[in-house]
Amino acid sequence: MSEPPLRRQQPIRSGAVGYGGQAVTEGVMIRGPRHVVVVCRRSDGSLTQRSRRLGATYAGRFRRIPLLRGALTLAETLYLGFWALTFAQRVALQADGRDEQDEQDDLDGIRALDIVTMLIALSFGVGVFLLSPVFATRWIENTSAPPILAVIIEGLLRVLMLLGYMWLIGRLPDVRRVFQFHGAEHKTIAAWEAGDALTPERVARYSRAHPRCGTSFLLVAAVLAVVIFTALGNPPLWWHLTSRVVLAPVIAVAAYEVIRFGGLYRHHRIVATLFAPNLWLQALTTREPEAEQVTVAIAAMEAALQLEAESAEAA
Repeated sequence: MSEPPLRRQQPIRSGAVGYGGQAVTEGVMIRGPRHVVVVCRRSDGSLTQRSRRLGATYAGRFRRIPLLRGALTLAETLYLGFWALTFAQRVALQADGRDEQDEQDDLDGIRALDIVTMLIALSFGVGVFLLSPVFATRWIENTSAPPILAVIIEGLLRVLMLLGYMWLIGRLPDVRRVFQFHGAEHKTIAAWEAGDALTPERVARYSRAHPRCGTSFLLVAAVLAVVIFTALGNPPLWWHLTSRVVLAPVIAVAAYEVIRFGGLYRHHRIVATLFAPNLWLQALTTREPEAEQVTVAIAAMEAALQLEAESAEAA
């Protein structure tokens, strides 16, 4: 699959460049400073991988500018996430013995469809999680309750909807398996950050909760939305709806900076206490992985580390 794993001799320090990832169908994606790798397990048990080098848009100097880096990271997460999911889906559906070049051809040929799918999914998410709570709480305005109460309940309803959605999809067998790969990804990254050996036995000892998880991002964004939308008060319906859509990117960028801060200073007691709910929430989106899933995550991490080492030597 790749060269022997590279080891970190010291735990990662605050401010050091870290690795992130994402679980996909029967696989794990790992993103490093200059490369991203996705490794999936085929139906016959063998592993296959894809990698790509990240351009200046992903790894340039703009990534060091506060707020702008958040916008770039969110755009990158959507794009690379769909790229990894597409490859994983092609591997999962492969049943006619096609080779890896055929898989790559399929991947290149459906990018336009992926963009359409992503836009549909985003539109659905905006409608359900951002706009439907507005309509669900409009009736409160016709009561004697303070107008601001409708906005507060709207925000709390949005948080409850998010939690309920995570709990519900986690009960589906296929999603539960993806959540196991999610846990394997977190454990592997945590082991590397601690300077531990990347072996299934050592990796399995780590927590499946990680402070930089996308689940944490969603919770922080939902809480920030409650605060910001409450501050705006209870405007007319047209601005009520428009503000939820227009301010969503702003809230997302702010949530990224909050998550980044929490990740950098997670070893400080006060920060750890404040961000504890984020870790608790990951119980909904991760499951304890099996050894085979940890092996896939390790393979992805090793491949990413190897590519980063080769780029450093060539620089």
